[in-house]
Amino acid sequence: MASLVTEKYENSTSPIPKDERPEKFKGLDFKRWQQKMLFWLTTMNLANIVKEEVPKSDEDPLSKETLLTIEAWMNSNFLCMNYILNRLDDTLYDVYSECKTAKDVWDLLEKKYRTEDAGAKKFVVGKFLKYNMVDSKSVVKQVEELQVLIHELHAEGCIVNEHFQTGAIIEKLPPSWNDFKVYLKHKRRAMSIEDLILRLHVEEVHR
Repeated sequence: MASLVTEKYENSTSPIPKDERPEKFKGLDFKRWQQKMLFWLTTMNLANIVKEEVPKSDEDPLSKETLLTIEAWMNSNFLCMNYILNRLDDTLYDVYSECKTAKDVWDLLEKKYRTEDAGAKKFVVGKFLKYNMVDSKSVVKQVEELQVLIHELHAEGCIVNEHFQTGAIIEKLPPSWNDFKVYLKHKRRAMSIEDLILRLHVEEVHR
């Protein structure tokens, strides 16, 4: 059994596929960086190391195979930890290079930046929900601003389908557009975003 485990760690020394190497993490978009990093580590058979503690055994003294297993794991851990550290910006490298294992680095990064990502997501959701159009600005321009917010929501992992997008835009039309809002709500055929923007543009020009 120990020899099989040893073989698993010894196989974790594939050549570095530079084409899949993620950009250096600078503190933003952690989820995206983490997914790319995990894929890169997977191509080198090292992804399991970010989830594993150092192998332990109740043997006393440790057998030769157990010692070889631990040694193989330590080698894989050294590689994995340094691959992660080298994909961090220099300022972050200095902070996390004191860690002892790849799992420690991974867990600390996740604890800090997953929380910040969650905060960023709530901020974007709040901006979208609070956005209300006004009569003093072009409606089409304001729709473009809403589309930017929707793009930010998608970037944060909040997928908003097109039906919801069109309904939200109609609901956020300014007060002077109330009659047109009612007209759009009573349209039986579902509209795409492009159809809605075209209708709003025609109505705005007409006004």
